[in-house]
Amino acid sequence: MKESIEVRATAAGNRSGNVFEPNCPSRLLLDHVTSRWGVLVLVALSDGTMRWCEIRRWVKGITEKMLASTLRTLEADGLVLREVHPVVPPRVDYSLTERGQELVALLLPLVEWATATADADAREAAG
Repeated sequence: MKESIEVRATAAGNRSGNVFEPNCPSRLLLDHVTSRWGVLVLVALSDGTMRWCEIRRWVKGITEKMLASTLRTLEADGLVLREVHPVVPPRVDYSLTERGQELVALLLPLVEWATATADADAREAAG
């Protein structure tokens, strides 16, 4: 018999809340992580440290405003590290924190599945 997610979360020591409750802090984190741009920025950073312009080149279609907002949010969530170097012109590097690396290890299979599924759906529609 399958255990409910609530039972598994409690057994794993997650007694702080229930993801199904509207005021649970995990809801906000899930919203940030699973947003369209959040996932893509995190996966882009899985290749290593990047500057802002490199992330923007990887994540095609994101606006400057949305990239800045997404990076600020992920940094506040403790998933992305922003390192400012005291040089002229200013240089800022972004990388994943340990927590961000743990998350990306879980996200990569999801992104791979989505890519494979979308490719298969596109081939089926075309063929």
